Amino acid sequence: MVDEHKAHKAILAYEKGWLTFAIVMLVVFIALIAYTLATHSAGVIPAGQLERVDPTKVRTEGPWADPTQAVVQTGPNQYTVYALAFAFGYQPNPIEVPKGAEIIFKITSPDVIHGFHVEGTNINVEVLPGEVSTVRYTFKKAGEYRIICNQYCGLGHQNMFGKIVVKE
Repeated sequence: MVDEHKAHKAILAYEKGWLTFAIVMLVVFIALIAYTLATHSAGVIPAGQLERVDPTKVRTEGPWADPTQAVVQTGPNQYTVYALAFAFGYQPNPIEVPKGAEIIFKITSPDVIHGFHVEGTNINVEVLPGEVSTVRYTFKKAGEYRIICNQYCGLGHQNMFGKIVVKE
């Protein structure tokens, strides 16, 4: 027969070990929360630079007004594309850019929330009316890339496609 006193002591030691581990983890967790609050201005993270436009005037004023001037060379190997996502398409369409150049997409919408997802890349942006969504990308391969809207935007959503043509 097993000595009950020894078994009881073994169980107590086992429980004390787990209790100590739990208390240490709780102290670490509380310390991490305190550190985060102390170093991040009481938990408030300041907003980044948010570019805004008037969605009622975006088609008539500013860089989105003329689709023929939507791709602008802004550096030796850098281009800015002013794209507009609207019900149910993209402007300009197609977007033509050179391979290997850094492309800065500045996308906005005059109507509702849209998506700007370029298949085969990691470009995936939510486009909000009145806000300019900015994303940078360098296309390493020439070819055609399809743009799809991945935010439901109305009855014609399934037909909302665009195209990026990357030239050599």
